[in-house]
Amino acid sequence: MFTGAMVALITPFQDGKVDFQTLDELIDFQLENGIDAISPCGTTGESPTLTHSEHKEVIERVVKAVGGRVPVIAGTGSNSTAEAIELTAFAKKVGADASLQVCPYYNKPTQEGFYQHFKMIAEEVDLPIVLYNIPGRCGGTGLTSETVVRLAGIENIVGIKESTGRLDMVSEIVTRCDMTIISGDDSLTLPIASVGGKGVISVVANIVPADVKAMTDLILEGDFTSALKWHKKLFALCRDMLGLATNPIPVKAAMSMLDMAPEELRLPMTPLEEKGKVALRQTLKDYGLLD
Repeated sequence: MFTGAMVALITPFQDGKVDFQTLDELIDFQLENGIDAISPCGTTGESPTLTHSEHKEVIERVVKAVGGRVPVIAGTGSNSTAEAIELTAFAKKVGADASLQVCPYYNKPTQEGFYQHFKMIAEEVDLPIVLYNIPGRCGGTGLTSETVVRLAGIENIVGIKESTGRLDMVSEIVTRCDMTIISGDDSLTLPIASVGGKGVISVVANIVPADVKAMTDLILEGDFTSALKWHKKLFALCRDMLGLATNPIPVKAAMSMLDMAPEELRLPMTPLEEKGKVALRQTLKDYGLLD
């Protein structure tokens, strides 16, 4: 269920509100281009600035629009265990196929705290869980490989979105347990796959889902030579999505340039600065997405 090209879907806004019409259009675009799974309400979906009501509405809308054609991996994590359980239970109720659970941020738990947090969510809600290990968003605190291995022993914790940027971390996990490893950084999808990764929850797939899928299909077939060609083509685009500013600022700027979605973000996120837009526009032109 959790392999291949999976999109970390943006949440489009218009005049301060969730733009559900555009959200539906983006889901249709993903499905038409063969995406393997859709993950709403994660980092790219600006979950920290969605109200609880909006968070639930977006998950429910995505599940309904997808209609079972691909898995929906709903972002339902929180730095409050009780809140994460509530959101995860709601996702299960409305038909999500899995939950993406980010490491609790700001609190900076101990490794035992991480373990107990995820263990309780898994025990309270019978839904497959994909852990999301992204220390850069969590004050530098993330899961160690030892904690991941402990969590792999819990039946419905089935995968991890790896965003540490450390290939050694991936290698440590794959040699010690059979948890599915998913890249959380587009530019590292191929390198992570080389040591056991099975795909990506992708930011750049918001723009070029078919291309990301072409690469991950080749990876899953074991054709790394052909996958490398796609990696080289995608690299500059992937670099800019995470390098020009904090995600999802660049991808929303790109989608606006491509007339796919409004650029609007919610504070404290602000639009990409003009210097960044010049560089991004050139990257989109070089890729063949803009004239």
